[in-house]
Amino acid sequence: MNDLKKITIFTPSYNRAYCLHHCYESLKRQTSKEFIWLIIDDGSTDHTRDLVSSWITENVIEIRYHWQENQGMHGAHNTAYELIDTELNVCIDSDDYMPDDAVEKILSFWRKYGSNKVSGIVGLDSYTDGRIIGSKLPEHLESSTLFALYNRHGVTGDKKLVYRTELIRQYPYPIFKNEKYVGLAYKYYMLDQEYEMLLMNEVLCCVEYLPDGSSMNMLNQYRKNPKGFAFLRKELMKLQFASSLFKYRQAIHYVSSSCIARDRKFIRETPCKILTFLAIPFGIILYCYIMRKTRIS
Repeated sequence: MNDLKKITIFTPSYNRAYCLHHCYESLKRQTSKEFIWLIIDDGSTDHTRDLVSSWITENVIEIRYHWQENQGMHGAHNTAYELIDTELNVCIDSDDYMPDDAVEKILSFWRKYGSNKVSGIVGLDSYTDGRIIGSKLPEHLESSTLFALYNRHGVTGDKKLVYRTELIRQYPYPIFKNEKYVGLAYKYYMLDQEYEMLLMNEVLCCVEYLPDGSSMNMLNQYRKNPKGFAFLRKELMKLQFASSLFKYRQAIHYVSSSCIARDRKFIRETPCKILTFLAIPFGIILYCYIMRKTRIS
């Protein structure tokens, strides 16, 4: 492990040279420079490599750069977790940036409250105008699983997740041929089965949802990556702490993704056979909706 620096900020990037500088400028402004910036270039064909090389030459912050053949967001995350050698890590996407004191706040918070009994920290995301995305975290809780926050405590909106590296690398995302997306939540809910996360009601990331970002194209992601989504839904149906209603919703999506993938073995492969059977009508409706609303280019 890297003993000198406590946290790696990693950024998956694919043809994002036009906006990556926002992230870089925010990292140069950090009040604490005790971090490593790891850029996973997921097969870019623009001038990302040259741009990052010029930043490395500036030598203002420690930057590590890794290029790989395009695998999609989850493949870039897999690579990042293999390369990170600091205790903590956080993903800041290529179109996002950090408030000037974010690193300092994370490190001081972890020094005060962090331990091997938790998997990391949950912080807040905001829009670029400062508005919190979704809701704040419950003030009366010091720690919680991510699942409980969203499904029991009514938390909404994207949150910024800081994880202990030795834990988060335990669950690599599967890579499916001709697909580029597996839901990142897979890792998070796997860790929820063993650990809670510390809650930190501070903005750690400013988010701009660009037109070419995955958040803005979710229906197209469903259409293009059905095996990846079916995998995620199967794993979520296995969660011991999830309600039957939650599992039923996953079953509906599982049926829909299985239809898109033309997988006739989906009943045999589901961990919840009765729920999946009952989900078939709604799953087919969702399948038809996705097929009608999307086009494969």
